[in-house]
Amino acid sequence: MKIDPYKHKEKYHAWKEKIAKVGYIESVSKINSDLILKYVSDMELGINISNQSVKGSRSYIRLNSIKQRMIFLSKKFEDSYKIKNITDITEEQIITFFAKMRSGEIRRIDGREYKSVVDFVKIFKAFWHWHMKVSKKAGKKIEDITEDLDCSKDKPQWVYLNETQVKYMYENVKYKYKVLIMFLFDTGIRSPSELANIKVSDLINDCKELNIRDEISKTFGRRIKLMLCSKIVKEHIKLNNLTQEDYLFKICPPVVNKYLKRNAQKLFGDEKSLAGQKYSELTMYDFRHISCCYWLPRYKSESALKFRFGWKKSDKIHYYSEMLGMRDTIQEEDLLVDTTKTELEQRLSKTENEKEILNERIQILEKQMRGILELVKRGCLVVGEG
Repeated sequence: MKIDPYKHKEKYHAWKEKIAKVGYIESVSKINSDLILKYVSDMELGINISNQSVKGSRSYIRLNSIKQRMIFLSKKFEDSYKIKNITDITEEQIITFFAKMRSGEIRRIDGREYKSVVDFVKIFKAFWHWHMKVSKKAGKKIEDITEDLDCSKDKPQWVYLNETQVKYMYENVKYKYKVLIMFLFDTGIRSPSELANIKVSDLINDCKELNIRDEISKTFGRRIKLMLCSKIVKEHIKLNNLTQEDYLFKICPPVVNKYLKRNAQKLFGDEKSLAGQKYSELTMYDFRHISCCYWLPRYKSESALKFRFGWKKSDKIHYYSEMLGMRDTIQEEDLLVDTTKTELEQRLSKTENEKEILNERIQILEKQMRGILELVKRGCLVVGEG
């Protein structure tokens, strides 16, 4: 069974049970409630998916995100435009609304700006395309008012720690967090989703390799080498008497993140890291970024790096690393053209051959000398006897 650290499945079913008792979503109009419930239900079953989207039922993470953001948008449209039916919104209204979210004119309840407006945009686009498909089946054509919506992503902010800072933090946290930090830094594993589902049996070759099973991965399963954390992971297993079927880390993500944030602020202050986020906001997932920065200059091929991190597209490398920690590694020998290299290789080969011939000659001479010494020795003995 796959562990769901944030209990997305439980939350979704609890919400459905609540709606079943009441009959509608209380915080929005009856029309919008019916629309949202029908849309979420179709996404759960994988029905009326847009031709532009991947087919199949949506995950519980996605379903929770859909219902939360669609309820949010419905409320906002009702308040801002007095629209009781979300499908009555115009192209100009929707573009203006999201532009205000991006500019900070529309803010969160706590007064802060929305960090990722594109997530709301994508949810609305998907809903509208669903609305178009359902309407088409009913014989009604609906225009796509989402074509000109800005789907660009804001530059992601995260906490960057260099190798020295990771080591310093490692040295100043409790033992169980030492193991966790080194494991996250070494593997670059998705946390908490993949991390929470790793079992002791997934560690292979005396804890020198890790098998991230296909069923727990967001993209694909992979077997990677543990280059930094093998020793401390073995100690962790032994100290906690873990069996093959035990989970390697039994964690509560909010508790772990709270500990990391508190200690990062204590060790590095509350200023911003090079990746734009304050040290006091450090989370487990930041170590995926940090790990990418560490391994990027060390891997010889892009495909091998993508495999380690479970990525299918190369753009993820820049997204996660932003090239932080990179350095110029070119050497003078890299300037040599292939012909020059070939010439040098030929000279080296010739020198090696000459060396081998010389060694053979020396061995022959040594053999001859031993023979002469043996003869001299025998001659001396004969003279002595006479």
